[in-house]
Amino acid sequence: MGMKKAVLATGLGVAVGYLARQQMEQIQKITPEKALKQAKEAFKRQGPISGSWIYMKPESVEKNGLTYQAYRGGITRNIDGENKPYEFHVDLETGAVIDAVPTT
Repeated sequence: MGMKKAVLATGLGVAVGYLARQQMEQIQKITPEKALKQAKEAFKRQGPISGSWIYMKPESVEKNGLTYQAYRGGITRNIDGENKPYEFHVDLETGAVIDAVPTT
C-alpha cells in the first residue's frame, strides 16, 4: 500500500508542477535575451546587422502618451559599407520594438 501512495504522490507532484509551469509561462514577461533576439530579427528585415546589445534592467518609456516598461538596447547596421548605430526600446509585455533612433 505504501508504494502505491508514493507513486500517486509523485505523479500528482509532476502534474501540479507541469500545470504551474504552464501558467507561469503565460504571465511571465519577456526576457532581455528574447527581446534582443526579436529586435535583431526586425532590424535584419531592413538589412544586415553587425552588432547588438541590451540592458538587462527594464525602464519606463513614454511614447505617444503611453508609458511602457521596456528594455533599452542597440543595434549596429551596415548601410552602404558604413556602420550606423541605433538605439531601441522593446516592450516588456509583447516584445515589440517601441522605437528606434539613430545615434552618433
